[in-house]
Amino acid sequence: MTALIVAEDLVKAYNIGGEEFRALDGVSLTIERGELVAIMGASGSGKSTLMNILGCLDRPTSGRYFLAGREVSHLGRSELAEVRNTFLGFVFQSFNLLPRTSAVENVELPLIYAGVPRKERFERSCAALERVGLGDRLRHHPSQLSGGQQQRVAIARAIVNRPDLVFADEPTGNLDSKMSAAVMALFQELWRSGLTIAYVTHEPDVAAYASRVLVVRDGRILSDSPQEPRSAQRDTSTAKAA
Repeated sequence: MTALIVAEDLVKAYNIGGEEFRALDGVSLTIERGELVAIMGASGSGKSTLMNILGCLDRPTSGRYFLAGREVSHLGRSELAEVRNTFLGFVFQSFNLLPRTSAVENVELPLIYAGVPRKERFERSCAALERVGLGDRLRHHPSQLSGGQQQRVAIARAIVNRPDLVFADEPTGNLDSKMSAAVMALFQELWRSGLTIAYVTHEPDVAAYASRVLVVRDGRILSDSPQEPRSAQRDTSTAKAA
């Protein structure tokens, strides 16, 4: 495997009431291509701060961060936006779908920002929805979809730009156990097809689906362990409902 992420001594510090608070306190890690990584930790542990920096949504106070061999630690906002749109996909707990927009139109959004022509946008978005099992829901709006289906639309949107890496922030946080298993089965399918995925969770049951678990506490990596991932098998009835 080849390193996709190399982080060296990352610090994210804030001044609160005249005192320095370190949300990240010297984090170093490497993520190889083709890994499925769970980042675990309690609320306030620093796991979401870490994901925001690795996802180029924020910059560290100090330290170095290399993404696909390029140092991105000190890039400006427009350069970081370009990196996100070119290399990364994102999935969030709250789905972040436009409510008055169809599934296929929601999935098209990253391609619009990338300047992809309309016909190609539509074809790629349809293919992404087909890949996540929603080829028959192209024209449905979010209100016509279950929570699991909305999250799968969000996953289709994350992969439509053919990213090197997908980040997911508590992707099962708004789902029940059956829908959570269906979503994690989809992540595993994408991972086995070659996609690198890192996701934040506070649930050990959800972290069990990863091939590697990072535990974050007080802004530092407490443990970093490879594991045999639990298999998330989707049956057709769950997949259709979720």
